[in-house]
Amino acid sequence: MKTLQTLLILALTTTTIMAQNTLPPPTIDVTGEGIVRVVPDEVTINIRVENTGENTKTLKEQNDATISEVLKFLKKMNIEDKDVKTEYMNLSKNYDYNSKTYTFAANQSLSIKLRDLKKYEPVMKGLIDTGINRIDGVSFSSSNKEALQSQARKKAVENAKMKAEEYTSVLNQTVGKAVSISEFNNSGGPQPMYKSAMMDSSSGSGDQTIAVGEMEIKTTVNVSFLLN
Repeated sequence: MKTLQTLLILALTTTTIMAQNTLPPPTIDVTGEGIVRVVPDEVTINIRVENTGENTKTLKEQNDATISEVLKFLKKMNIEDKDVKTEYMNLSKNYDYNSKTYTFAANQSLSIKLRDLKKYEPVMKGLIDTGINRIDGVSFSSSNKEALQSQARKKAVENAKMKAEEYTSVLNQTVGKAVSISEFNNSGGPQPMYKSAMMDSSSGSGDQTIAVGEMEIKTTVNVSFLLN
């Protein structure tokens, strides 16, 4: 009987020790934010050619003629082929209830990336002269994007560590090593945001038609530190 009791006590003691050993270590979980600001040095222009009518063959010929002029003009402006991309081509059929006839709308879209902002004014003027009838917008970017993203990540981790140290200092404890780090982004990568700012005009007339602004790349990380 004593032997059985001893075995039971040993089993309970072993179980208790194992349970204590499997408890997760105390941690402090914080979120850090890193922000890097820079003036963009690139711009992407999105243009579109649209023609409507009853004959699809004629519409395609009209679109093709305009796009051909656009591509010729861009070559004259020394825009590289890799920076000009067809985004989509679309043909839609519409019914006019008043005339009881069908009409068609043919669309073709191009994106043009300018790696030199000084070309913006002459390129925009030339595009209008080629016969395009839609400008869907412009978006700014930085040629140094990867390096900026790296800086933002480092700042985010530094910010997380600073927050953790602020918390532990009040508790008279210290921050240990990081046990997990995860990056959080709504769209899978640091996203540019823009603040209102103006640039000097690069056009010959001195008229300003573009405001570049300030690009903001932000990264957020979740870091778990050991709590000592």
